[in-house]
Amino acid sequence: MIIRAKSYPRAGLIGNPSDGYNGKTIAFVFRNFSAEVVLYETPEMEILPNTRDHSKFESIVALAEDVGRFGYYGGIRLLKATVKRFYDYCRESGIELHNENFTIRYNTNIPSQVGLAGSSAIITACMRALMGFYQVTIPRPVLANLILSVETKELGIPAGLQDRVAQVYEGLVYMDFDKGLMAKQGWGHYEPLDPGLLPPLYLAYRADLAEGTEVLHNDLRERFNRGDPEVLDAIREWADLALQVRDLLKRGERGAIGPVLDRNFDIRRRVCLVSEGNVRMVETARSVGASAKFTGSGGAIVGTYSDEGMYRALEERLQAIGVRVLKPSIAVEGEGWKGGAS
Repeated sequence: MIIRAKSYPRAGLIGNPSDGYNGKTIAFVFRNFSAEVVLYETPEMEILPNTRDHSKFESIVALAEDVGRFGYYGGIRLLKATVKRFYDYCRESGIELHNENFTIRYNTNIPSQVGLAGSSAIITACMRALMGFYQVTIPRPVLANLILSVETKELGIPAGLQDRVAQVYEGLVYMDFDKGLMAKQGWGHYEPLDPGLLPPLYLAYRADLAEGTEVLHNDLRERFNRGDPEVLDAIREWADLALQVRDLLKRGERGAIGPVLDRNFDIRRRVCLVSEGNVRMVETARSVGASAKFTGSGGAIVGTYSDEGMYRALEERLQAIGVRVLKPSIAVEGEGWKGGAS
């Protein structure tokens, strides 16, 4: 039996980075890229490396370029940590697993370290494959928490729930991480929205502009913990912007969300250090009349455009500064499970 499971990149449409601070966000996953995990029964358990896990290089230049693209760690640690957390969850939940072994491998073409939740996508796909192999069902909000714990508890990577909720639920999702609700039930209020409510969206990215999620979250967390008024105000406003966009979409006023997206980034720029290259990417997109904000920690932006003429202008100006532009194809709920077992 061969099990194939996929997960897709996530774009934070509005509200981020308030998700790590009991805020509100809206995010979507899109199928232009994907992470796939393949799992099949074998006599021994083995995790196979991907090209980004290799340690042999043509030259010192090749090594430096590889680190620049993928960082110092590949995907094997993600798979290993996911298998361990899945086992822990099943043991703690009284779920008995069969004794068959497996070989597991992954492949991904999600641009690395540009705020599209590529690592989380690998973990999500791996968790789906394990659930299929062991025939274990995990409720979606619990599954999102479990995926988050792979990074935060096992690997010590600062992260919020937004990425994992979006990748588990798929489609377009409004998320409210209210502190009281989280304490009461262990997860927030997650509301799938109809992607058809969205205006035309573009997404653009440049790998060498990644900001690093751990840098962003470590600084924000420190300032949040000491009660920095500027950060507390920003988090409240980011959350309010997410609510505004949800209500605008549900009222059919999709054309009004562009300025709200712009406001999200403008607050980010005020309270966080943003590199000159990232600012230039945003300002270039806005110069043709499009809205623009980060999808995540930096390196990729998302925004609205009015018509095909504006989209062509976006492509021309952003490509001139080395930025790739695309129209995100939003994945529907359950799409990551397609392929299943064979």
